[in-house]
Amino acid sequence: MDSPSRRRLPPLLRRAWYGLNQAFRRRIVHTGVTPDQFTTMRILREGEPAGMTQREVTARMSSDPNTVASLLARMSEAGWVERRPHERDRRAYRIRLLPAAEAKYAEVREIAITLQQEVLKVLPEAERERFLEQLDLVSAACRAAADVTCRRGG
Repeated sequence: MDSPSRRRLPPLLRRAWYGLNQAFRRRIVHTGVTPDQFTTMRILREGEPAGMTQREVTARMSSDPNTVASLLARMSEAGWVERRPHERDRRAYRIRLLPAAEAKYAEVREIAITLQQEVLKVLPEAERERFLEQLDLVSAACRAAADVTCRRGG
């Protein structure tokens, strides 16, 4: 019934994420950017031009507030992001990319695109976009399951 050869979602997702993350980390180490910093740069570039709050960045990264706070502090020290007071919420700040981050992002983005293309080559070209759509659905279902569990208190 529960065969060791049976495919299971958690270890498959973990192996895929870990392998991709390690390959990406190794390919970009010379840039001084980490995978999480690159993700943050991408999220900020795709967000509001005025900047995003730390809470918004945390939600988009599917991370926790302390991890994102530490990440943003390191990026600020590197001169990649700036924090400005939010115009309506005195407790919040707007976080925006600085020009130095834009240049780093462009450099690392090319590496990310190449890696994604290499990894997806294992699938027939006609199925790649559908695979990403399905993975997006699985990702959303995982997030929804986590949210339900949080609301139930367990």
